[in-house]
Amino acid sequence: MFYAQSSSRRTRQMIVDGAVLLWAALWAAVAVTAYRLAQLLAQPAKGAEGSGFSAELTAAGATAARVPLVGGKLDATLRTVAGAGDRFATAGGGSQQAVDALAAAGAVALFVLPVGLALALWLPRRLRWTRQASAARDLATSEDGRELLALRTLMRPLDEVARTATALPDATPGSLAEGWRNGDPETLDMLADAELFRLGLRSA
Repeated sequence: MFYAQSSSRRTRQMIVDGAVLLWAALWAAVAVTAYRLAQLLAQPAKGAEGSGFSAELTAAGATAARVPLVGGKLDATLRTVAGAGDRFATAGGGSQQAVDALAAAGAVALFVLPVGLALALWLPRRLRWTRQASAARDLATSEDGRELLALRTLMRPLDEVARTATALPDATPGSLAEGWRNGDPETLDMLADAELFRLGLRSA
């Protein structure tokens, strides 16, 4: 399973997933823009055409600077990529294929680095929750599995166990541990449900 069953947990997951997708789309647009600018500015510029390229570069940098959070870095990156293309054009010694390859490599790096960082932070946590939720859902269908889920609740940090006990009627951390040790069905069910709730799942 990829999303929680509880509405609050599922909403948070969808918001984070959407933010990651938007981040990837933003940098994809930036990479394409940088690639096109590099190709444009790599063409030999003469006379008034050269002035037009410089003006377009200035306008692109000013627009990039207004992008939230990454405006300054984006402005500097576009100018660097454009400057490299302009040097190729001025020197006149590089072939169009070499210029295209350089522009493509810069665009790919511009996309992969920030998106790769976001995925490295987001994807492991997302996959770990998916594995835990799928395993918990399967365990909840059997008596032995629910006992393991109950034990998992008792193995949480002490402050979380205390909060779990506070949320249950007439329960204390000690009584929960005693109930699990004695195999009390009601205590086992409460503890198992607490672990399912922590993962955003409904009781079996």
